[in-house]
Amino acid sequence: MADEVLEIGEDKSLLIVDDDEPFLRRLAKAMEKRGFEVETASSVAAGKAIATARPPAFAVCDLRLEDGNGLDVVEVLREKRPDSRIVVLTGYGAIATAVAAVKIGATDYLSKPADAKDITNALLTPDNELPPPPENPMSADRVRWEHIQRVYELCDRNVSETARRLNMHRRTLQRILAKRSPR
Repeated sequence: MADEVLEIGEDKSLLIVDDDEPFLRRLAKAMEKRGFEVETASSVAAGKAIATARPPAFAVCDLRLEDGNGLDVVEVLREKRPDSRIVVLTGYGAIATAVAAVKIGATDYLSKPADAKDITNALLTPDNELPPPPENPMSADRVRWEHIQRVYELCDRNVSETARRLNMHRRTLQRILAKRSPR
């Protein structure tokens, strides 16, 4: 599917909510180049305020923010503007969270690192169609590493508890955690 096929439409308003400032700035700039009128927020509170005051036609919302869960912004936006198209982004892709995001009203769900092209495709693809697959999906090693990191975070960074839940030796887990993330 060519990029030109996907039309933004009359209302080009886009809210991006992410607490990763460099990512937020890059994505905002890339989406403006694609024709969106971008407004940004770096917290759940700011995202909810914008969603209430000026509900946008489109939204991109990070799932995990410093002051809470991005799904709270999705709920407010769904309430204020039921026709908005919302993409939830996260560095910790999991089926359970994807299901929760879609049930609450997200149009789509993408794992980071998602680029502006993937996000634009997810925002503009009609409901009855699937967006094209990402240009460079995460490698199997990266997916495994993300899963281990997620479980580690859920166990409050307790190595012994994480190793037990992953059915892995504690030292093996420590070696994995000490390495950089795979590409």
